[in-house]
Amino acid sequence: MGDAGVGGYTRAMNAQTVIVADDHPLFRAALVQALRRLLPDATLREVADFDALRDGVGDGSEVDLVLLDLQMPGAQGFSSLLFLRGEYPDIPVVVVSGREEPTVIRRALDFGASGYIPKSCGFEQIAAALEAVLAGGIWTPPQLADAPPPADAERELAQRIASLSPQQHRVFMMLADGRLNKQIAFELGVMEATVKAHMTAILNKLGFIRRTQAALLAQRLRDVEEASLQVPDDVEP
Repeated sequence: MGDAGVGGYTRAMNAQTVIVADDHPLFRAALVQALRRLLPDATLREVADFDALRDGVGDGSEVDLVLLDLQMPGAQGFSSLLFLRGEYPDIPVVVVSGREEPTVIRRALDFGASGYIPKSCGFEQIAAALEAVLAGGIWTPPQLADAPPPADAERELAQRIASLSPQQHRVFMMLADGRLNKQIAFELGVMEATVKAHMTAILNKLGFIRRTQAALLAQRLRDVEEASLQVPDDVEP
């Protein structure tokens, strides 16, 4: 795409603050280069791990867009996306990933991503994605068009997960490591009773009866290769 191809961007879009979160220096540099061409007046912040991402976002008031690689140090699977959607619901997040399976793309969108850019995309597709998202829309890659839609039950469960509050999400993801309530309470700096209250709310929101069901689901969310969210009803307590 030539310079004329980005004429649809307004000056307000060019002045956006964008965080590029990716732990691969070469790809991050390539993405930054594309962004500087697309949005020459934008402020770009580069981060390479989840802790730096949290610091970079701050209170969220000065960030207009996050480009997020799903796999970074400190984050696994969809955990970083779920954190951003829970903590900063007004900041659009575009996933930029080497994973191109329609099931993974749909899961990211179900969890609140405003777009999904496979790392194989060229400049024209990146430009189209950013233009759509900065204009308030959703962008998906072409390969998603012919993919079968997800089961209604899985989509509903994904929406339930996305409804967790930031603190509930933190507790939920800690279940993936098999941590006890007292261990979670110690790490979060809260009372064990508070963690128990969060657990009750988490199970209610997810429609689960057993803590083990929530733990199994959290483990699957940490593994982006796990497409299915279905959790057997007969999981042992």
